[in-house]
Amino acid sequence: MTHAKILVIGCGKMGGALVSGWLATGCPETAICVVEAYAPTREVWAAKGLVAVETPDLLPEDFVPDVVLVAVKPQGLVAALPPVVTWVRAVCADHRPLVISIVAGKPIATFEVAFGGQTPVLRVMPNTPAAVGRGISGLFANALVTDGQKTLGETLLAAVGEVVWLETEDQMHAVTALSGSGPAYVFHLVEAMAQGGVALGLPPEVAMRLARATVVGSGELLRQSDDDAATLRVNVTSPGGTTAAALNVLMNADKGFSPQLTEALAAAAQRSRELAG
Repeated sequence: MTHAKILVIGCGKMGGALVSGWLATGCPETAICVVEAYAPTREVWAAKGLVAVETPDLLPEDFVPDVVLVAVKPQGLVAALPPVVTWVRAVCADHRPLVISIVAGKPIATFEVAFGGQTPVLRVMPNTPAAVGRGISGLFANALVTDGQKTLGETLLAAVGEVVWLETEDQMHAVTALSGSGPAYVFHLVEAMAQGGVALGLPPEVAMRLARATVVGSGELLRQSDDDAATLRVNVTSPGGTTAAALNVLMNADKGFSPQLTEALAAAAQRSRELAG
């Protein structure tokens, strides 16, 4: 990875999390260039020693990327992509860089059309815990991605968490619904737990502290344990006890947590398909 040159298109929260992960694992600042429309964000990365420019035509003349990471929001893709494509075609005349897209909902075909049909494209769905090195990313590559490029792509994403390869691109909708959007579900769980604590008489700040620490600690226990989630749940649940009383509500087959979450994931997956056009 330290020998690869990377062009980052859009360096907001997710793109920035990836760049931070690469720098933390030894990638030199000189290997990364950023194209970012928002001036304050450019200033942040420039202060860290990276070349950060508004448009690709301002990039150094000797910079030839091995990887082009597209990390703009879906609604910004139409404006951001054409100047990048023009620049890449001019600069990378002798080779085709690996295009890595983390643009939600946009299929590989979008980038094959834009960059040309012979472009190796790796589609990725990361999630926001990448910002603290605890992310997980689903990956799917088109047939033009070489084994070496797959290894490079996996290494880049592994810098911010775990990596799973998908069998089909269509599975990306499920990954988007489960892990891509998943942190929001967990944060909402913390909100709901804290609100429940307040309803039972706790001060709001105490309830939130208890809820946050419980979810964070449970996640770490799950990460370190050899037991699966179901076993850990059973271990906490004494027959006829307080936890069992709560789970009788949460595990209701008709209106409990599991059927509601399944419905929520289905809605997220459907929205992902709609964004794909």
